[in-house]
Amino acid sequence: MPAAEFKGNIHLIETAADARTALRYLSRCRMVGFDTETRPSFRKGCAFKVALVQISTEDSCFLFRINKIGFMEPLRDFLSNESIIKIGLSVKDDFHGLHKIEEFEPAGFIELQEYVREFGITDASLTKINGIVFGERISKGQRLTNWEAAELTPAQQHYASLDAWACLNLYHYLSSGQFDPESSPFIVDETAEAQ
Repeated sequence: MPAAEFKGNIHLIETAADARTALRYLSRCRMVGFDTETRPSFRKGCAFKVALVQISTEDSCFLFRINKIGFMEPLRDFLSNESIIKIGLSVKDDFHGLHKIEEFEPAGFIELQEYVREFGITDASLTKINGIVFGERISKGQRLTNWEAAELTPAQQHYASLDAWACLNLYHYLSSGQFDPESSPFIVDETAEAQ
């Protein structure tokens, strides 16, 4: 499969002032993609806090480095705003990680894993869902990198942006009615397999 690619603008948010500016813009959006990243731990009993919150529109992704700017109240308010639809995958895991930093009430979220079941897609990973719908692979090569690094590499920035944008892109495509599960070569007919 060819590699999926985010071709929009990437905005690295590393100051409180930039965060407020970005959130003013994002608050005018009807729908966004959402994801988080956490520095991986390779030692038992050692866990890190969420380092990055990604919020994507169709053509721009904002990377909020909360390990630098904190889980700011304007960002918590945005994630609690039920009038802005936020599309994510495994969002309960994201909420769990963010709640370790600060309590908030998430609202307006759509769980992509649940939504795709309406289209006969039972796979739970973003990579597999994107492959089924678009025939494109999402590389996970950057997932286990250090999201608390002093500087995020271009590869990290593109990976993080792609994950948030892909959730939004998949939802738009599926909800538009363009995807036909019966014509997809990647969906397994479980009833046929059982016979």
